[in-house]
Amino acid sequence: MASAIAFPAVQPPGYEWLDDEPIFDPAAHLEIRPPAAVTTLAELGYSEDEICPTATAAAFSEPFRILSDVGAGVLLDVARRLRPFAARAGDRIQHTVRGGCYRSRWLRDLCLSPEVTDVMAGIYGTDVAPHTMPLHLGHLNFEPTEVGEAVDKWHHDTLPLDFVMMVSDPAGLPGGRFEVFLGTKRDASALAATGERPPPERVLAPEFGGPGWAIALHGNMVVHRGAPLDAPAERITMVNGYVALDRSRDDQSRSRDLIGVDDPAVLATEWARHVAWRGVGRLQGLVDALPFGLGAAEAADRLEEAVCDVERAIRDMRTEPPPIEHYET
Repeated sequence: MASAIAFPAVQPPGYEWLDDEPIFDPAAHLEIRPPAAVTTLAELGYSEDEICPTATAAAFSEPFRILSDVGAGVLLDVARRLRPFAARAGDRIQHTVRGGCYRSRWLRDLCLSPEVTDVMAGIYGTDVAPHTMPLHLGHLNFEPTEVGEAVDKWHHDTLPLDFVMMVSDPAGLPGGRFEVFLGTKRDASALAATGERPPPERVLAPEFGGPGWAIALHGNMVVHRGAPLDAPAERITMVNGYVALDRSRDDQSRSRDLIGVDDPAVLATEWARHVAWRGVGRLQGLVDALPFGLGAAEAADRLEEAVCDVERAIRDMRTEPPPIEHYET
């Protein structure tokens, strides 16, 4: 199994494990069927210059199965038990649970599963690992209180790679579709600037086969949302994040958006560890392969590039965060 940073051996203060959970068993709880097709960033309209610094050229997959019927049932039960910990994420999502993997061992083990990680690496075409920030593992979204309010507004994610899984059964839901904008972030921004939202002809609503089915996303590049429900209903999705092990590519994270959303005592530590991991990898690349013949200015540029994630995080941690980004007014 590819790995980046080990999951913490101790829980943060204030987090307790759920009791009476089953033990995660890949043989019983997984039924992985890799997707047949993957849409690329180029097909959405991104240029080669925009794609090159990113983790992968993949944009999103067709829906594919991850959980067995038994596994889907366990996840639904875990999500319902975690629902009392739900909170609002800015003005984007009304009911979300973050840090669930510090409360549910079963959810943690699913999100760290090497079998699932392997299929995600195949989709992305690059080695990946479960995200170095456990707050990005097993993120749960629940339906809003008011019918007609979007589950999650049009947005791109605060992390580069993830999947969105249906936890409750999507069959027969009154609305609440998961929707993908068939365009770029630049296109979405242009629409938002004029008060418009993605038009129906540029929106794809993938058909999920049932609970435990997911769609892989290049989340930081693909604009998507959870559409409003048309009538009261239970709608639960789970998002699991990944990092590319190739740290030479851009981080594509907006961790500053998480300030005021996540538990600050957990976020600061996870964020610092994540950027330190990135910096160590980039600096090690210089140790291993920096050639002779560089002038002082070029060597300084290489060093500056290696620690850019660390420097950005320091600035972001010390300044007031902006509102959470999305494409709706």
